Amino acid sequence: MIDALEKDLIIREFPLFADLSARERKIINEHSSIISFKKGEIIYREASTPSGFYCLVIGRVMIYVQDNQGTQKILEYLHRGKYFGIISLLTNEHHSVTAQATNDCVILVVNREDFDLVLNKIPRLAIDLSRTLSRRLRHKDAHQKTIFESTVVSVFSSYSQAGKTIYALNLSLSLKKETRKSVIILDILSTDKTHTLPARLELETGKIFDLSKSSADNAKSAKDFILKSNFGIDLLCFHYSPEDNLCVSRLLGILSWLVNDYHFIILDLPSILDKNIFSILNQSDFIHLLSGPGEEELKKTHILTQGLKDEFNFQEEKIKIIINEYKLSKITPVEQARILDRNVFATLPRIEPGIPDRLILDNPESEYAKAIRRISRYVGESMVGLVLGVGVGYGFCHVGVLKVIEEERIPIDIIAGSSIGALIASLWAIGKSSSEILEITKDFKEPKHIWGLIDLTFPHLGFIKGNKLYKFLSKHLGEKTFYDTRLPLKIIASDVKRKEPRVLDQGLLVDAIMASCAMPGVFAPFKFREDLLFDGGVINPLPTEPLFKMGVKKIIAVNVTPSRQDILNQYEKIKQGLKTNISEVIKKRAWFDFGRYLRDAFKTNILDIIFSSVEILQSEVAQKEELLADVVLHPDTSGLYWLELHKAAEFAKRGEIEARKNLDKIKQLINE
Repeated sequence: MIDALEKDLIIREFPLFADLSARERKIINEHSSIISFKKGEIIYREASTPSGFYCLVIGRVMIYVQDNQGTQKILEYLHRGKYFGIISLLTNEHHSVTAQATNDCVILVVNREDFDLVLNKIPRLAIDLSRTLSRRLRHKDAHQKTIFESTVVSVFSSYSQAGKTIYALNLSLSLKKETRKSVIILDILSTDKTHTLPARLELETGKIFDLSKSSADNAKSAKDFILKSNFGIDLLCFHYSPEDNLCVSRLLGILSWLVNDYHFIILDLPSILDKNIFSILNQSDFIHLLSGPGEEELKKTHILTQGLKDEFNFQEEKIKIIINEYKLSKITPVEQARILDRNVFATLPRIEPGIPDRLILDNPESEYAKAIRRISRYVGESMVGLVLGVGVGYGFCHVGVLKVIEEERIPIDIIAGSSIGALIASLWAIGKSSSEILEITKDFKEPKHIWGLIDLTFPHLGFIKGNKLYKFLSKHLGEKTFYDTRLPLKIIASDVKRKEPRVLDQGLLVDAIMASCAMPGVFAPFKFREDLLFDGGVINPLPTEPLFKMGVKKIIAVNVTPSRQDILNQYEKIKQGLKTNISEVIKKRAWFDFGRYLRDAFKTNILDIIFSSVEILQSEVAQKEELLADVVLHPDTSGLYWLELHKAAEFAKRGEIEARKNLDKIKQLINE
């Protein structure tokens, strides 16, 4: 049973409610309930009256319709973070679909009677709902929907030669491959241009729908022009006249039909800056703006994004800037972000000459294909996130988990970590394999070598300076930044002043790791830019929350923190050993030995006591954070001790055993 504290955690971290204030979240809490549904249980049936607003917290829900013979047609599988039942509430119509739990589910429900009250008290929630609801509401009566929700992505650039069409082609192919859902490209060109996508998809040219010669009421005739490729995606080519303003309304009429049949519609738009193109852009759920890496290209892209925001009121979150490195540039990623005045969504590596256009299919291991794959998994909401928790020596279990992920080719799109989890995640994110990471641990081949990382100081804010640890990290990470990682990386620290978690994803990796590892009472807080930060594990020992808030639908979490009882037993052992040793020294009156003992105790027992105290708290919080993960790996660390860094190989073996034990669950998750 989920208690009040866990319910508050769920509301705070549910993507739809993530940006609400504490007062607004309290309103949601007071007017909602948590309901569990067993596998196979019906949540609501097609043609039933509106019952409530449903937010899927844990599990998976199948959305389907039935024909007159009772045959089911599955429209969608919903993962956590999705909400449903909203159309019936807003239109006061009967449910048009059936929702059924496909495994055990936990759902936050706002009853019909409370729904209007919640929207009245939280107006911005109504605005947020209206933005995303367009995917399900728009033109739903044009003809019978064959899908639950569509996503329209416009691919655009302020100038030609930005690699726009190749990007649109590979994004479409990758969306089909990663989501196994329906995809169509709309290739839109002026009448004096030639379409190249038919040849790239090995299709016959000639079937071009001329928007300047059609009428808005015969939009459905465009379906006769749809070309179906052997690669699983469809293509519809258009010609339009820039001077004919009716072309836009005709195209939008066609879109109103297509959104009922295709999960993803990719618009390859001409690089023309006019109001007609902007009108089409405004109908999109996302706009992917391609830019070259040069200064002039970046400046043009900046001017375009500002114009879209200031003059046409485009929502900033729907605009994603993608840098295409088709040519060499000396401008660093940091400088690119400064010129653009916003973060870069993704970077496309240069395509080597002679490589086929369909890189996703013909050259899937190329860096360009890997970048496209990550983007498509984001757009298709099929990203897999990996979370590595705290634990010092226990954290070496993560290395064994990574070994299984590598060998089984489990796709990981984003990785997050706290403390030792942040270190392991960083090494893996910059391209070091699990075996290479394990090789690094040989620096601690004997127990005494751990003290090579410890430099004691007067205990003002902590009794370990951290200089030696910084030097060790620099040896293996150098000057690498978050821009140098091969997949997105999130490192978690805690803010001393604000008493809140900080998600670090910019700057030097070494600095971020130092902040995340600064255990309070042991290390002095680390100064990161203008802030004082300490151990991320204090607030997020198993940082599933940042990925959940980002909308990552599939999370694998590795919790290496021992159980509360194991920690308490170890804690009592430490205290008993400390008392016994002091007693023996006093009996022998060996005052010289007593002094030496105190120095040793200062190095070990005090660390043990502080760590065990923190670990007890972390164990409780980590169990709460497990709720946000789909698969939780909890390696057996019995018989091992948190400071036994010289036993890294044994820790790694425990992690590997746990990962292999849960491999079927992991594969089921990524293939859903």
